[in-house]
Amino acid sequence: MYRFLLTPRWWGINLFVVLAIPFCVFMGTWQLGRFEDRVQTHEAAEKQPAPGTMAAEPLDELLPVDTVTSGRPATASGRYADQFLVPGRKLEDRSGFYVLDMLRTDSGKALPVVRGWLPGKAGHTPVPAAPTGRVTVTGDLQASENTGTDGVDAKGGLPDGQVGMISAASLVNLVPYDVYDAWVTLQETDARTGASGTGVSGTTDTVLTDTPGKGGGGLRPVPAAAPQGSGLDLKAFQNLGYTGEWFVFAAFVVFMWFRLLRREAEAARDLKLGLIADEDTPTS
Repeated sequence: MYRFLLTPRWWGINLFVVLAIPFCVFMGTWQLGRFEDRVQTHEAAEKQPAPGTMAAEPLDELLPVDTVTSGRPATASGRYADQFLVPGRKLEDRSGFYVLDMLRTDSGKALPVVRGWLPGKAGHTPVPAAPTGRVTVTGDLQASENTGTDGVDAKGGLPDGQVGMISAASLVNLVPYDVYDAWVTLQETDARTGASGTGVSGTTDTVLTDTPGKGGGGLRPVPAAAPQGSGLDLKAFQNLGYTGEWFVFAAFVVFMWFRLLRREAEAARDLKLGLIADEDTPTS
């Protein structure tokens, strides 16, 4: 009754089942592993002190930015150069924009520094000038943004002096110097005069520390964002959902194979009992 299993059609069906089930199980297991990794990362992060409460370290010692160094206070020294506005950014559900200044360090490379957030529309709201002279900034380290980052405007077409994404890839096309593949957000927003130091030329320059209190001409600090891929976010539960889907697909393949087998067996039995005509038998 099961001779039909040896027909070419059933060889194809069986081959599909033999390949599909392990593939579905593998993909489901892989997605489950991704979810478990995110859970472990989240649990490890909860046991660690908040990145912003750790001691500040020189920028170069924290690069490249990863899930461990993201949010850590980083220090860098240099002079502010070009300034850009980053429109379409919200703070506490209010619309506004970031004030982004490029800090030229001693190496010649520039660090994007978000000095703060202002309400209103970029280009129509007065922006406080950046401190002049040599400054030392301390801000929470962040990875370059990408098209999946909240608030990013990847459409382009922005006016001169505005950028939609804080990333080295986009900024390096707007300035004549190299840019760090990272940025910092200041948690204090004005400039106070600090000690004095020696400049490159050997003359004494005033050293400013960009670490304000409640000043800053209305600038408000931009909180550091958690690194992507960490914590139990929506993507983590998507991995769990995909796990279930792949296992359901595997079960569906088995169910359909048994259903086809049963229907074919019943048809073969009915044909043997003469309940149905053999379609392959020619009629006279």
